[in-house]
Amino acid sequence: MVERGVPGAVRAAGALTVVQGLVGLGFAIALVVRSFAPEGARGPVLGEAAYFAVLCSGVVAVGVGLALGKGWGRTPALVVQLLLLGVAWYMYGPSGRQLWGALIGVYVVGVIYLLFTNAARGWALGLHESDDD
Repeated sequence: MVERGVPGAVRAAGALTVVQGLVGLGFAIALVVRSFAPEGARGPVLGEAAYFAVLCSGVVAVGVGLALGKGWGRTPALVVQLLLLGVAWYMYGPSGRQLWGALIGVYVVGVIYLLFTNAARGWALGLHESDDD
């Protein structure tokens, strides 16, 4: 059931978080496909795929919770964004993939911004009802 009075910024942040989780699940599927290549090492790659599948399923659940207006999803979504901000920094700097790092960084900062708008903070603290329904 969708909660009433949830700001649009929170719903948008939830949708963007779901996209992040789905991309991670796609990566897990790619790892499984890669493990069946002739030169692939099945055990470690399948373990990595399972790890990403579990982790990214949680990210999808958090995003769906936010999109439905559940308050419990805000903090885990922020933690995911902070972790991905570190990934963006690494891609931009040490790994030498500036374009990917910049794109991921902008995406992540956008989600963080949505979660820290006045309406989203007020909603999370229960201070007032939003008019964005």
